Amino acid sequence: MKVKKLLVLVALLSVWGGTMIFADSASSKIRVIINGSELDEAGVMNEGKTYLPLRQISNSLQALISWDEASKKVTINKPNVHMFLFQNNTVFGKVSKGNRYTFSVWAQVDSLRMNISALKVTIADPSGREELIQSQDVNSQKDNFWFRTKDIRYAFEAGGSYKVRFYMKPDGDEWKVVSEKLIIAE
Repeated sequence: MKVKKLLVLVALLSVWGGTMIFADSASSKIRVIINGSELDEAGVMNEGKTYLPLRQISNSLQALISWDEASKKVTINKPNVHMFLFQNNTVFGKVSKGNRYTFSVWAQVDSLRMNISALKVTIADPSGREELIQSQDVNSQKDNFWFRTKDIRYAFEAGGSYKVRFYMKPDGDEWKVVSEKLIIAE
């Protein structure tokens, strides 16, 4: 009787161990690196197909993503957003640290194929502290438009990279960065 139980146990452990080895070889984690930065979540390779963490990738690529539960459909939209920074009538991207500047942000948006409810522009200092430049609700939907902020007076107190970010808020979702421009303070 003990021999039969032992044989059954050995057989079960063999099948289980083989299954785990097969499962591990059939599905493996992969590192995902976008523009030199590794994502926190790993992708998965399973039966020759790659599965990636879609939300994290859309954030890294500055794309908008929507999920339709009824149709089980994911839509990804990467609108073209080109930002220009103007001080008076001059485009700029470099400033002297310790000085205050008055400037505006101009954005040209095209290929927007998703409804948005609002947009905003912010500036983040080298430590990451973000300040709102301007936000605006969107009442009519267009696939292309221009947006200009009011003039902002901003002190570039520290040296380093300041990030001007253009956000969109898809209908029923949270704010998503869709473009970023650097101002270098030296």
